[in-house]
Amino acid sequence: MSERARRLLDAIRAIDLPRKVKIMNVCGGHERTISHAGLRGVLPPGIEMIPGPGCPVCICPEEDVYEAIQLALHEPVTLVAFGDMLRVPVNVPRSQPRSLEQARAAGGDIRPIATPMEAVRIAREQPDRQVVFFAAGFETTIAPVAAMLAEGVPDNLLVLLSGRLTWPAVALLLESGTPGFDALIAPGHVATVMGPEEWEFVADKHGIPVAVAGFESESMLAAMHSVLRQFRDGTPKLENCYPSVVRPGGNPIARDILKRVLNVVDANWRGIGTITGSGFALSPEYHAHDARLQLPSYQDAARKRVGQMPPGCDCASVVLGKIYPNECRLFGNPCVPRRPIGPCMVSDEGACRIWWSSGLRENKAEDRPPRAEAG
Repeated sequence: MSERARRLLDAIRAIDLPRKVKIMNVCGGHERTISHAGLRGVLPPGIEMIPGPGCPVCICPEEDVYEAIQLALHEPVTLVAFGDMLRVPVNVPRSQPRSLEQARAAGGDIRPIATPMEAVRIAREQPDRQVVFFAAGFETTIAPVAAMLAEGVPDNLLVLLSGRLTWPAVALLLESGTPGFDALIAPGHVATVMGPEEWEFVADKHGIPVAVAGFESESMLAAMHSVLRQFRDGTPKLENCYPSVVRPGGNPIARDILKRVLNVVDANWRGIGTITGSGFALSPEYHAHDARLQLPSYQDAARKRVGQMPPGCDCASVVLGKIYPNECRLFGNPCVPRRPIGPCMVSDEGACRIWWSSGLRENKAEDRPPRAEAG
């Protein structure tokens, strides 16, 4: 731990809090920093860090993953997707492929990619075959997808879009009346693109302290110190604790491209349901590259339901910060990274996967008490 991190930790320990404080960290990258650096173990007992809805793989709707699987199996296409998406499971009979990885083993032409430009390259390499880019992610992932389309792509490249905005999920929790947290650490990577101002509503509308953080321990501790000081003083506001990267207004070029290429729509979140204004859809100008419009539909309306997790999986409660990962009934037995049952165990940004990789493996589902609400 750096000297500055030690000073911040000492400052956090010196804050006289009136009661226990629950801080939600939205971003999967933040949860990885907290868990891998062991920050929970060095914080005072009156501070509780809660993972939040910041894993795009975890909340990608089951019907979108199912549709991608069916397109790859039943249409003459090459389907490409970011690597983590290949292992996300859906609820189907054991006789059918339950992930893109299994669909590839069953004969589908499915390839993992790391960047949108790889999708462009693959489409150019096989101009006589349609390439479907299953693009799932939050703002920082979807902005390069939008830029790819804005720059121009081959006619045979289609996009199966499953993009989401981060802040509406937090707004949903706050507007529920029982958010379960007293302060918020907002994602620095999203604020880099969209601007920190997106998170002002947390303090202005709901009176909850909020700070934007980066991914290093120092930035995380600075954000914790900020929101704890605000909580103690009763002065909720937005503070940018990642000023080296996050600027007022975010990235205007990226924001303009998102606005030109995509429309904001209501969207489903796996295990949560439809959240108003939380999704991206291709604007009419780019409908020629919309896989949902250009290919036969494999949408299954029956899959559009709130309870989309596998039987016994509590991933939705983990995503919403209602329980910790090791309080899920399936955590570690039988759900582990090499055999994930729920999506939270798939991605490096999923809280269950992060906890398991950090060595936090004891299942505490049986003795978990009901979590008291914050406030």
